[in-house]
Amino acid sequence: MSSKEGSGGFRKRKHDNFPHNQRREGKDVNSSSPVMLAFKSFQQELDARHDKYERLVKLSRDITVESKRTIFLLHRITSAPDMEEILTESEIKLDGVRQKILQVAQELSGEDMHQFHRAITTGLQEYVEAVSFQHFIKTRSLISMDEINKQLIFTTEECGKENKTPSSDGQDKQFGTWRLKITPVDYLLGVADLTGELMRMCINSVGNGDIDTPFEVSQFLRQVYDGFSFIGNTGPYEVSKKLYTLKQSLAKVENACYALKVRGSEIPKHMLADVFSVKTEMIDQEEGIS
Repeated sequence: MSSKEGSGGFRKRKHDNFPHNQRREGKDVNSSSPVMLAFKSFQQELDARHDKYERLVKLSRDITVESKRTIFLLHRITSAPDMEEILTESEIKLDGVRQKILQVAQELSGEDMHQFHRAITTGLQEYVEAVSFQHFIKTRSLISMDEINKQLIFTTEECGKENKTPSSDGQDKQFGTWRLKITPVDYLLGVADLTGELMRMCINSVGNGDIDTPFEVSQFLRQVYDGFSFIGNTGPYEVSKKLYTLKQSLAKVENACYALKVRGSEIPKHMLADVFSVKTEMIDQEEGIS
């Protein structure tokens, strides 16, 4: 065994030969020097930034959970006798989500949103999905990004209610307003996820004997798919990755419309969902093989 190796066979580090009290622990470091004071300020700034990032991550999780609960509630419309009651309850839930988004806007006051975008993007995408799903149920159309952003202008006097007066990003000290803008990428990813919820809505409608909703959803999804096809691989990677899932949802909805149009008159309404489920499984197996 080499003389430089210890009993365990590991090479001893050079500074292990020095006594503990003679190591470079910093006896000669002047804590009041300009360099140390500068690094202490850097440390405080980084700690504050990391704490803010973690708070935004927690808020994003809350926004995601509440938005998903709103989507689950809206799916009950296909079987509920009173649609207006569910829409009213969903609006209350979305108001609660917007209160969380107000806290995000307050955290980002005076900050560059893009530095913290990774912390909040998941929640914003889920919120876009919930709002656009509710808007489609009401109007059978797609909500625009500008309409979503108009709902995200808050004032302290109104406890976060919508303010029609346009304002700049961040905090307006004169009027006490906050504003959070949904980015185009968040909007596109939220709309792409919306197509999956519309496919589930179509399945539920077929199971309940509703033969109008599947055709309305099919026409809407074709328009959305055409829009995403124009983006193609030129857009952000996350957006192009959603195109395959969108295509799957469109194929399943079109298959439901085919079953309704061709065989709807010969199959009882309570059996349409079973026929559609079998066709959907066949499509999934064929795509898995290919």
